[in-house]
Amino acid sequence: MGTRVRGWRWRSSPLRRRSDVIEAWTVLVVAVLILVGAPLAGTAAARWAHGEARSVSAEQRAERHRVRAEVIDRNDDTLPSVQAGQHAYRATVRWSEPGEGTRTATARVPADTRQGETVDVWFDDRGRNVLPPVDDSAVWQHTLTIGTCAAGGAVLVVLVGHFLVRRVALRHRLAEWDRAWARTEPQWTHRDA
Repeated sequence: MGTRVRGWRWRSSPLRRRSDVIEAWTVLVVAVLILVGAPLAGTAAARWAHGEARSVSAEQRAERHRVRAEVIDRNDDTLPSVQAGQHAYRATVRWSEPGEGTRTATARVPADTRQGETVDVWFDDRGRNVLPPVDDSAVWQHTLTIGTCAAGGAVLVVLVGHFLVRRVALRHRLAEWDRAWARTEPQWTHRDA
């Protein structure tokens, strides 16, 4: 059976203490930081992450090239690795390059690939088998993940800070009430302090 009076910390009252005013201002600052600051932090982090991811993607596209290769021998003795969300095995592949003739190498191929099938294989400038370059959907996924985590982290930091300020304000409020009671109690109980 309690009634709440909204905004009592803002009104002048003999029961209002300095810690109440500080806590009221803190609630206002927390609301602004959560509603404005956290989205701005998330947006800034997302923009930075998007730029970084796009530059990594462009760098990978410049140094990696795709070839269409025929699987000539599949090594089923090796353990599969996960490549782009699918299981991949090592296999010997063969392809032809203009001016260089036929080449062979060991590369990762999808698990359901059979001998004689043609697959896309990616190599870097040194001739090593690598994963395909990051595509636009992975760039956007990275951007959204970083932006969401940054906004969530900002909200968490603000809420932890608010919790700490409320604890300190509560201690101060109780100390103020103790001092006020120490002044008032002798008048009520007619005892000497």
